[in-house]
Amino acid sequence: QVQLVESGGGLVQPGGSLTLSCAASGIIFSDNVMGWYRQAPGKERGLVASISRGGIRHYGDSVEGRFTISRDNAKDTVYLQMNSLKPEDTAVYVCNLCRLGSMPATGYWGQGTQVTVSS
Repeated sequence: QVQLVESGGGLVQPGGSLTLSCAASGIIFSDNVMGWYRQAPGKERGLVASISRGGIRHYGDSVEGRFTISRDNAKDTVYLQMNSLKPEDTAVYVCNLCRLGSMPATGYWGQGTQVTVSS
């Protein structure tokens, strides 16, 4: 089993920055991808960003250029640096870990952390 623990959510003003962290523990397969997804009220969950152990990154269209995903393989931890935050970034951000090449839904999910962008 894999456990994912997220931290770093909160309230931030538009234009501000926030960093999320997600630490994985348990039996972690080496060929994995870690990522962040978000879900706003009334909307489907969607990809924010993902990164493989080899450093291959993917970003959702709405965050490219503003958000940066990184990871520390030694700590099995993934980070999401969010800059120039907008009210539409408000959502529950959920961490995911899955096998490389598999669908995220087949992997593990964290509990989620709330990010609210508001003045």
